[in-house]
Amino acid sequence: MKRPPKVAVIGGGIAGLAAAMRLRDRAPSGTTVTVYEQSGAVGGKLRTGAVAGSAVELGAEAFLVRDPEGGDSAAVALARRVGLSDALVHPATGQAALALHGTLAPMPGGTLLGVPADLEKVAAVARPAAERDHDGGRPLLGPEEDIAVGALVRRRLGDEVVDRLVDPLLGGVYAGRADRLSLAATMPGLARAARVEHTLSGAVRSALAAAPRPPGLPVFATVTGGVSRLVAAVAEASGAEIRLGAPVRELVRVPGGWQVGPDTVDAVVLALPARPAARLLGVEPLLDYASVALVTLALPAPRLPELSGFLVPAGEGTLVKAATFFSTKWAHMRRDDGVALVRASVGRYGEEHLLHTGDPELVRTVHTELSTLVGIPLPEPVDARVQRWGGALPQYPVGHVARVAALRATLPPTVALAGAGYDGVGIPICVRSGETAADDVLKGLS
Repeated sequence: MKRPPKVAVIGGGIAGLAAAMRLRDRAPSGTTVTVYEQSGAVGGKLRTGAVAGSAVELGAEAFLVRDPEGGDSAAVALARRVGLSDALVHPATGQAALALHGTLAPMPGGTLLGVPADLEKVAAVARPAAERDHDGGRPLLGPEEDIAVGALVRRRLGDEVVDRLVDPLLGGVYAGRADRLSLAATMPGLARAARVEHTLSGAVRSALAAAPRPPGLPVFATVTGGVSRLVAAVAEASGAEIRLGAPVRELVRVPGGWQVGPDTVDAVVLALPARPAARLLGVEPLLDYASVALVTLALPAPRLPELSGFLVPAGEGTLVKAATFFSTKWAHMRRDDGVALVRASVGRYGEEHLLHTGDPELVRTVHTELSTLVGIPLPEPVDARVQRWGGALPQYPVGHVARVAALRATLPPTVALAGAGYDGVGIPICVRSGETAADDVLKGLS
């Protein structure tokens, strides 16, 4: 009788844990799953901490509710799978703003990461060069073509739309620059539409129509008590053996499988960032990463705008690139004592040197800049916390999707890649990536 397989999941972030969960659900009975995590905790950049006695996110704070193909997103489905349905909550307000020359302007609707479908709706914050977006009689992109987001939008709608809308939104998500980031990797729906549509605004309309959101359905959700609850629930429900402080420095092909540390296994899911995964595979890394810091302030009874937060264009010259008003955005985070929790995201790709300062100085800078950006002097914080993430956010170059496909095509059937370094950022994408990787190695074992 053939023995049950042994599978190694290298990396204990949410992609690796989702892979372990999928293996439990779909692998043959008796399959052994071991998660190797080099740090002292699972969850990767999903981490809940405390500021002034309140639970706050020190990494990703929320996830999309709906999958682009329809139905629950992979993150919502996973939360339901591990018994957290009743813990899912939605923002009390979704209205965000742009910080433009000392004024917080409402974020216009009807855009796809800042690229507008209706040019009139964005005219209050950016003047589109509408005459450029003419119908040239052919699709914007060729069948396999990729392009930098900034290059396409500047060509079609002008600089202001990029600098005041697209770049701040991409900066908030990726800590990157629109002129360097791949359209196919960051906006796959728009890239598909651009291979059919003749105008950019038409492509945005087509992409939005292809992923409709039912009226009244919230865009985002989180977990009361923190996303670390989701991490812990998945880790437990997976039934995997989780080894902390267990870096894997070498992956060796041996007869009948793979040598992972002291263990011989039948299949491997590499749920690691691009650089360590490339080192184990003996290939060149596919991309670079941006480093960021998240600075959370507990402010006594501030007069904050009724917004979920705001984004800051790079041209404003601030270290802060985005801010989230936790206590306004999330009803469950409001405190009876009036203390408000505000988090600022600091740092963009290429500006890592600006983060080379101590935590107290970084807190002071953020406090000063936030006061300027919201237009009122904020009270001194009663508590603060700085969370630094070195090499945190992938910077997808033009052609990234094709390079990932080419790399995966070279892998043995019992090795699969998972995570943000390959398939995109965001909790649902990472969950789906881990689940797909688990499915792929199970096929390789069959």
